[in-house]
Amino acid sequence: MSQKSLAEISTPVRHFTIQLSATRRGARLARLLAERQLDEWGEAYDAAAQVVAELASNAVLHGRVQGRDFRLALKLHADRTLRIEVTDARGDRIPRLPGPVADDAEGGRGLRIVDAYADRWGLTRAPAGAKTLWAELGTRDPGVTGEGPDHGLS
Repeated sequence: MSQKSLAEISTPVRHFTIQLSATRRGARLARLLAERQLDEWGEAYDAAAQVVAELASNAVLHGRVQGRDFRLALKLHADRTLRIEVTDARGDRIPRLPGPVADDAEGGRGLRIVDAYADRWGLTRAPAGAKTLWAELGTRDPGVTGEGPDHGLS
C-alpha cells in the first residue's frame, strides 16, 4: 500500500460554502443545509449536524454584527475527515471552553458539545476582523479517546 502525500490528505475532495444571515433562522438553516449536503455526498456523520448547530448558534449569539452574515463551510477530505468551519464578524470575541456548568445553567454548553463530538476543534483569525471556529470529525473511532482537542485558542 502506498503512503498518501500530505496534499492528498489535506486537500478537500468535496466542499460546500454558504453565507447565511446572522439570525436564528440562519442558524437553523445552517444545520439543515449541512445535513442535506452530507446526505448528498453519501456521508453519515451523526455528530456533524449538532456541531454545525452549536457553531452557527454561537455565531448568531456571540459573533453577530448588524448587517453582516456568517459563513458555513464543510470540507470533506480524502481520509474522510469532515472539517466544519463557521466564520463570524466578531474576531474580538474569543470563545473559551467554560469551567464546570451547573445542570440548570443557561449558557456555556455549546462549546462543551462541540468538544464532546469533535476530534479536534479550534479558532483561526479571519480577514476584516472576523474569526473562524472549526471542528474536525471522523478522524478517530468514536469510542476511542485521543490526546485531546487542539483548541488553538491563544
